[in-house]
Amino acid sequence: MSERISSVETIDVRFPTSRHRDGSDAMNPFPDYSAAYVILRTSAGAEGHGLVFTVGRGTDIQVAAVQALAPMVIGQSVDDLVADPAALARRLVGDSQIRWLGPEKGVVHMAAGGLVNAVWDLAARRAGKPLWKLLADLTPEQVVAQVDFRYLRDALTEDEALALLRAAEGGRAERERQLRAEGYPAYTTTPGWLGYDDEKLARLCREAVEAGYELIKLKVGGNLADDVRRLGIARQAVGPDIRLAVDANQIWGVPEAISWMRELAAFDPYWIEEPTSPDDVLGHAAVRKALAPVKVATGEHVHNAVMFKQLLQADAVDVVQIDACRVAGVNENLAILLLAAKFGVPVCPHAGGVGLCELVQHLAMFDFVALSGSIEDRAIEYVDHLHEHFTDPVRISGGRYLAPTAAGMSAEIRSASLTEYRYPDGPAWSDGPVMAGSSTA
Repeated sequence: MSERISSVETIDVRFPTSRHRDGSDAMNPFPDYSAAYVILRTSAGAEGHGLVFTVGRGTDIQVAAVQALAPMVIGQSVDDLVADPAALARRLVGDSQIRWLGPEKGVVHMAAGGLVNAVWDLAARRAGKPLWKLLADLTPEQVVAQVDFRYLRDALTEDEALALLRAAEGGRAERERQLRAEGYPAYTTTPGWLGYDDEKLARLCREAVEAGYELIKLKVGGNLADDVRRLGIARQAVGPDIRLAVDANQIWGVPEAISWMRELAAFDPYWIEEPTSPDDVLGHAAVRKALAPVKVATGEHVHNAVMFKQLLQADAVDVVQIDACRVAGVNENLAILLLAAKFGVPVCPHAGGVGLCELVQHLAMFDFVALSGSIEDRAIEYVDHLHEHFTDPVRISGGRYLAPTAAGMSAEIRSASLTEYRYPDGPAWSDGPVMAGSSTA
């Protein structure tokens, strides 16, 4: 009998980051970095790992959504799944009854992504390759076959996608050599959490520059006077040549975003991230027009490839920020990367959360080797929290991500960490103070 998916385990795992205000921003003052963690097991004893990132309360809802989709995966042939993950993605996203809960957005869509990513992790493990290498070794035809073009053809056709991928074939080997030797640029958000005091902000900014980062991101949007003070501290700490980006995490309406950012213009912000609702395509376009040359970046909460298509068509975004866990997994992120390449917009992945650095690095590295062929004005977000819980954690040197070498998508969490931080019965949650607004408050 052929190898099949025998079970899907989903675990609610939460880390009490709210206790030190790690991850704090204008919309999420007390986040507990968390995940609905997915383990696919096969009848032959193999595993594939994936996760859906969350920030505390509601992780149980995300777990339930994964469990609701799991019967569509259990019993499936492993050979078939790893040969064509797109078939599973289409089944999960296109199920007529579950689709009604989206469609193609929110908890159910993210649950599909958790399962799809776990299949890609299984496929890469089977191939003995890190996921970025597995993807980069696909032919242009194989990559295009993994993308659902149904809602995208008015902006990107299959033939155009093939042309983009074929144009990049010539330099693949040299770019892979460069990636392995030099890594991929990173930017850091570690200094910039809104809950950090001024001394910590200044110290972490200086340390980031010393570590080789050329772009640092600060959270803004809580209080204008505080933002002016904090950006002044940061600019003084890093000097005039380091790029400072700012991130409002959707806190503003369009007029407020424009007026607030004009007050911060003296500090030469490189981009404003999520200046308003992630659904407001025309609002992003208005902000971009009003604030140029300050760039507009968005993507971590953009629901699907269709929204990215519209942002690009409307000239509403200067920087595309893919997220490994927001859309329906690797397949939809391939579509977004292709759209960004078609429109000539750089991709700087979002990775501010548990496991997001580990997962999304593979997508950016595939893009460099096999699609865009460029790292100019591109960097993957990095935060220094919680990597020790992964069996294949990210490696950073000189402000750059080093290319993963282990097989898979780097998604596997250590068993001891799952035991310690399982919610609500893990030892980490058994006692101790919890900040207001966190998972158990």
